[in-house]
Amino acid sequence: MERLRTWPLAAATLLFTAGAAQAQIAVSANDGKARLIDGVVTIVENPAPDSVSIIDFATGTPRVRATIAAPASVVGPPASVAVTLDEGLALVTSAMKVDPANPRRTIPDNRVSVIDLKANPPAVIQTLEVGSGPAGISIHPSGNLAIVANRSEGTVSVLTIAGRTVTVGPKIALGEPNSGPSHVVFTPDGRSALVTRDNDHKISVLAIEGTNVTYTRRDLNAGLRPYGIDVSTRGDFAVVANIGLGGGDADTISVIDVRATPPRVVNTVSVGQTPEGIKMAPDGRHVAVVVMAGSNKPRNSPFFAERGKVVVYRLRGPELVKVAEAPIGQWSQGVAWSANSRRLLVQNMVANDIQAFEFTGSRLREIARLTFPASPAGIRTAEPVRAAR
Repeated sequence: MERLRTWPLAAATLLFTAGAAQAQIAVSANDGKARLIDGVVTIVENPAPDSVSIIDFATGTPRVRATIAAPASVVGPPASVAVTLDEGLALVTSAMKVDPANPRRTIPDNRVSVIDLKANPPAVIQTLEVGSGPAGISIHPSGNLAIVANRSEGTVSVLTIAGRTVTVGPKIALGEPNSGPSHVVFTPDGRSALVTRDNDHKISVLAIEGTNVTYTRRDLNAGLRPYGIDVSTRGDFAVVANIGLGGGDADTISVIDVRATPPRVVNTVSVGQTPEGIKMAPDGRHVAVVVMAGSNKPRNSPFFAERGKVVVYRLRGPELVKVAEAPIGQWSQGVAWSANSRRLLVQNMVANDIQAFEFTGSRLREIARLTFPASPAGIRTAEPVRAAR
């Protein structure tokens, strides 16, 4: 297994070749502030800068193309990044920042960085102010709209995208200020969006018409603390990770029928402790789940495990069938698929690395490991609008 060289922040000066610009990329948001020390999330003194890394991984050995300074946060689901379909822009949220009055704690942030991925070198070209605690973010299939979940105030913010310019639009309230909006995803037809609310255990349905977004008042109940969520590119089902209360019990993922009127939860399966990251493959039929499995617990906990796991399920209608599993690191976060649904990237916060896997349809094989100057906390690729037929 090859361990690749970490790129320092100065690597942002790397010149891109025309060939590299054609490769599929993943964008990783890295949190330098937070470390897990014997099961306790701790804000370190003199932290490494938060950063964003651009990774080539579709073919050959995955490699870090560049790393630039930008605010990021592990708080919230690891879908704190969104990438435009042309791989031109990345939107990266920052849910928490170091408290200027007390550098050993964090307070809610309100920033979204707009990163020009095609600049030479990549660069933050806008810093937007949205609601308090921006976490999960997604871009509409049209490419002209994005929505970000504001965890610390019970709202979502609507953003409009025109070329390289992103503009902050209205905020929409979803329940109480402490309802905990966590992540938002659009259906492939662009007419609806689903928003997880982990603090009051709901999933809200939004209606989309052009750039007009409204809360339908339709809420689903999948399980305890719905958190990460994704929708199949086939437009039939969504999957949601219910992270539970952290008490050592087995947690779940649920399947939502988004074709039904109204949408509804149709299946739930147990996956183990704390399914943090969840992602549908571009083929619309496979689901990767990052399960902490107790790796984020203190060592003296009866629920502690040395390593987490990444599990791949196949959707057969509303049923989830487990097809592959592999060990990963500790306090692991997001997962991203290659465009051909044959490769996975999994983020490990404790080791400051990302594991790359090859997926054969029935097996996961680790093929590389990338190291970073800060802990990988959120990841995304440019996502297809529809599954290939």
